[in-house]
Amino acid sequence: MQQNQTIIPDGEENNFNFRDQLELYLMQWKWFVLSVLLLLAGAYFYLRYAVPQYKAVTTILVKDEKKGGMASELSAFADLGMLSGAKSNVDNEIEILKSRTLIQATVKELGLNVSYLSLGRVKSAEIYKNAPIEILFSTVSKDFYKKSHTYRIESSSDSKFTFYDETGKLGDYSYGQVIQCKEGKCTILKKQRAKLKGADNDFNITIQIHPMESVVESFKGRINVMPLSKTTSIAELSIIDPVSEKAEDFLNTMIRIYNEDAIADKNSISENTSKFIEQRLLLITDELDGVEKEAETFKKANRVTDITSEAGLFLQNASEFEKKEIEIETQLKVVKSMTDFVNKNDTSDLIPANILSTDSNASGLISQYNQLVLERNRLLKNAGPNNAVVQTIDNKIEALKTNVKSSLSQQKTALEINRRDLARQNAIVSGKITQIPTLEREARGLGRQQQIKETLYLYLLQKREETAISLAVTEPNAKVIDAALANKTPVSPKKNIIYLAALLLGLLLPFAIIYVKELLDTKIKSRFDIDGKSAIPFLGDVPTSETHNEIISATSRTGAAEALRIIRTNLEFMLNAVPEGTGKTIFVTSTVPKEGKTFIAVNLAGTIALSGKKVLLVGMDIRNPKLSEYLELPSKGVTNYLSSKEGKIEDYIVKQEGFEELYIFPAGVIPPNPAELLMNKKTDELFEQLKKEYDYIVVDTAPVSLVTDTLIIAKNADTFVYVVRANYLDKRMLHVPERLYKENKLPNMSLLLNDTQTQKGYGYGYGYGVEVEKKPWYKEIFK
Repeated sequence: MQQNQTIIPDGEENNFNFRDQLELYLMQWKWFVLSVLLLLAGAYFYLRYAVPQYKAVTTILVKDEKKGGMASELSAFADLGMLSGAKSNVDNEIEILKSRTLIQATVKELGLNVSYLSLGRVKSAEIYKNAPIEILFSTVSKDFYKKSHTYRIESSSDSKFTFYDETGKLGDYSYGQVIQCKEGKCTILKKQRAKLKGADNDFNITIQIHPMESVVESFKGRINVMPLSKTTSIAELSIIDPVSEKAEDFLNTMIRIYNEDAIADKNSISENTSKFIEQRLLLITDELDGVEKEAETFKKANRVTDITSEAGLFLQNASEFEKKEIEIETQLKVVKSMTDFVNKNDTSDLIPANILSTDSNASGLISQYNQLVLERNRLLKNAGPNNAVVQTIDNKIEALKTNVKSSLSQQKTALEINRRDLARQNAIVSGKITQIPTLEREARGLGRQQQIKETLYLYLLQKREETAISLAVTEPNAKVIDAALANKTPVSPKKNIIYLAALLLGLLLPFAIIYVKELLDTKIKSRFDIDGKSAIPFLGDVPTSETHNEIISATSRTGAAEALRIIRTNLEFMLNAVPEGTGKTIFVTSTVPKEGKTFIAVNLAGTIALSGKKVLLVGMDIRNPKLSEYLELPSKGVTNYLSSKEGKIEDYIVKQEGFEELYIFPAGVIPPNPAELLMNKKTDELFEQLKKEYDYIVVDTAPVSLVTDTLIIAKNADTFVYVVRANYLDKRMLHVPERLYKENKLPNMSLLLNDTQTQKGYGYGYGYGVEVEKKPWYKEIFK
């Protein structure tokens, strides 16, 4: 039998439909509203009883040499190239400010490990400065500050109170009285000026003593120290705490302790430096005295005062002595020449005059000698050599010549004496000049030692004064620019953010639940899970029936009734190939039981019968017949007819009350061999006879995934209505009808979706013109 088929390729699916997804969530709007209201209420109560956190901030200027800070006291030795790595900078000081030691000292000074709590009905508030009492411990155990301890003080009168520890009530005591408890001895003091807000003398206060390490870790984790910029040495310190005054006191006290420690460290360095300088001064003074005494002894032993000046004088004397020696040598040579000249010449020759510049006596004699020679030569021009006058002059000349020779000889002797004396003195001066380098080297060594000692001595004197000044005017490492100030508005919890988060979470939570539910739910929901995703024609869907055993009537206006009427019309298109005058067989089946195939078969038969057609409803699910749940039927039926050799069909068919043309052929007794019974030739003969007598034959068959009964009799069907129940059948089971359709095992097959939720947007919205009872919204939510 031919059938109209629209083949859709395997795996081809429709694109994502945003509108469908949006409608899926909009249908659950009541859950969204309920979730938002609950979370907003939770946010309100959270903000009502949450402990607000306040942020305190202080700004300081760290003395950094690289960024304009004051020089460190250790810079006294900076010019020596020593201790250059001891300069402070912002990064180092930030780590010191965040150190456990500094925070622990601050916690101890302020006693922040002890908390005073005012008990309330829901929450307890910490009292910081307004606590009316104070607890002091005189003796405690070794591990007292390593564990948590809780005490409760309940005022009984102006002078007495009741003391409770972790074990219970210890007794009634007076203020100032020593209390012996398990951890040691303590005293409760009453503060006269400190009172709780809105309270009188009666109070109930819990005292909590926390382990010191945990308190320090808490503050260390909450404090934040950061430089404001890379070009400045200004740092900002901040901390968040439930008590704003405590946060301010903590920051101010920590900066003060930090500066005090820095000043103490600097003073300690300065004091140690001063002691070191004093010791070195004593030692350098002794060494300097020793060097000066060695210099004095050296000068006395060598008879020198200033070696450089005396060396210049020696060199000058040596030069003069050498010059004089040269002059004397010249004069000796002149005297020798004059002597030789006088000895060789006769009386008529003149002796050279003005040659002997050093001896005036010899020069005078030579002058007289030359005058006599000139006189003699003049007389010889007029007289002879034997002239008496000439003879007298010759005698005088001879006498003077002898005197000249004697004078030259004396002068020569005197010059030789002078020469020897100059040579001796020059030798003495040369010896002293030779000793000058040695003396100068020794003097330079002594002078160097003396200069070093003097320089070091003066340096230490200068540094002693600088250290004394730095010790007297030591400044702190940090200058407070802005004192600690806590903002009046708490940083947490922030109402706007909490309410916004509650709103978003209220919207997100139902969305996530619905999304996960839809993601994990593999059941078929609507026609959109079938129509367009399968090659099998879609016949229609039937909404959930208000009465599961409903039998359609002419006056039925429910959604299920309207849907069955539409399906009746659609079936006519599936049966248009059946010849006129022949009964049309409609087989109803499903994948698994409880999908409503019997309900569809009964009501489909009734709907067709209401149109004036003669309809027979046949129960062919002989293993598990369900027609009796909807109709009052006899026990005998199809199985009895097929198993008997005699008997007529009319004996087993009954007419349904309320319908003129609706007849029922029950399933009958459950047989032991249902498959073999259906394979009987009598089954085919049965359908051939029924087609001649009835216009429509609606057959309720067995599920196809469990037994083969339906496949055995499928050849007798003109069309198959394959029922799929919404929110029951897994999508993964759709491969069963798809395979049967492709293999053409169920002729002229179409799908029908049963039990759809029209109020949730599925189906076509049946029931036009009919007043539908509306359920309360809370029933809709929690159904």
